[in-house]
Amino acid sequence: MATTTSRLLRLLSLLQTRRAWPGSLLADRLGISRRTVRRDVDRLRAMGYRIEATMGPDGGYRLEAGSEVPPLLLDDDQVVALAVALQAATATGAAIDEAAVRALGTVRQVMPSRLRHRLDALTFTTLPAAGRPGAADPVAPDVLVAISAAVRAHEVLRFDHADPRAGTPAATGPPRRVEPHHLVASRGRWYLVAWDLDRDDWRLFRADRLTPRTPTGPRFTPREVPGGDVAAYVAARFAGSDAGAGDATGGPPCRGTVVLHSPAAVVRPFVGDGVVEDLGPDRCRLTTSSWSWVALAASLNRFDTDVDVVSPPELTDAFARLAARNAATAAAGPS
Repeated sequence: MATTTSRLLRLLSLLQTRRAWPGSLLADRLGISRRTVRRDVDRLRAMGYRIEATMGPDGGYRLEAGSEVPPLLLDDDQVVALAVALQAATATGAAIDEAAVRALGTVRQVMPSRLRHRLDALTFTTLPAAGRPGAADPVAPDVLVAISAAVRAHEVLRFDHADPRAGTPAATGPPRRVEPHHLVASRGRWYLVAWDLDRDDWRLFRADRLTPRTPTGPRFTPREVPGGDVAAYVAARFAGSDAGAGDATGGPPCRGTVVLHSPAAVVRPFVGDGVVEDLGPDRCRLTTSSWSWVALAASLNRFDTDVDVVSPPELTDAFARLAARNAATAAAGPS
């Protein structure tokens, strides 16, 4: 059973999360009687907290607005949420990077050691979203903390990996073993960049499909991510680069690079996870992918401009097949 002190801290934490709480709802959340809620509220008032009682059938309690801010109380999940929000500030486009770092440091100083360690355990890289945001795939805070802790400690991570095709839960067989290098957040999803020890290659894993196992494995010496830039590497994987059958992102297999005779600023909003390189006022290089070469060629025609294929030859052949089909359709005329 919770002690009076821990119950008071929990009550104060709840009062800080919404404008008003009905007394019956507070009693249910805390697992106590409404009479005990009233007594605990009186104890908090005696400590200097300004708690107002609301009248009516669903009368309850709320913290009064005032000049003095009560001590900041956070539970474990709130600590993770705070770390995510402040570290992700660089991707918002607002000039608050330095302020976010200072805020994180300020909050860290007043936390008890247990919560401070949890806050320190979560570090990640945020990638700016290209195109429309994808559907969010929530990940349990404990999973994010476990992955990030293994990254920071340079310890082999063992985990079960759900089958994305069958939608089955994590496998019951031997766990995957990887050297975790980066935890990445992009477009509503979390990814683990890791060296797969069983496949002897780099892999990108969806964090919402992972179930970490404990304990972690031995320490390792970190390798350098291909190209030396984790953001560029992940962007390339999204675009289909090196996406083999074992690619845990499940990305499209047909990747091509072209030069479009159109400004990068015109092209960039419509390429999703594609990578656009500015080549001047009227040209840009685009690397993108699709599930077939013909589909990729057809999608590039939507820019209504001249297209120069850089690679691979399969994309050039796809444009030829598409042109032949279109020519036959035009020759046939209306049915």
